[in-house]
Amino acid sequence: QVDLVESGGGLVQAGGSLRLSCQAEPTLSDYAVGWFRQGPGKGREFVAGINWNGGSPSYADSVRGRFTIARDSAERTAYLQMNNLKPEDTAIYFCAADPYLPSVLGGRPLHWGKGTQVTVSS
Repeated sequence: QVDLVESGGGLVQAGGSLRLSCQAEPTLSDYAVGWFRQGPGKGREFVAGINWNGGSPSYADSVRGRFTIARDSAERTAYLQMNNLKPEDTAIYFCAADPYLPSVLGGRPLHWGKGTQVTVSS
């Protein structure tokens, strides 16, 4: 069992940046990590994922080149750096973890955080 808590959301103008954090308890070691989002009136969608060793970063087409997923070497925290934010990026952002990267990329990770709100104004 791993508990995940997201932070770093907020209100930002279009073109701005935010960095989301996902704090894990007890650890993210041996887990692939993903970020998902759910916009107003929309279903939850995959944003980015990364393997347990920091390899194989993957991104949704809508965020590739603007967002970067990373994890720290201490294996307690994962991050989502979001640059050049657009109003359509407005959503609740969720961190998720699973022992297997395909489960993350397929939208079926075992563990979920409760989310953090990101609002991008035009």
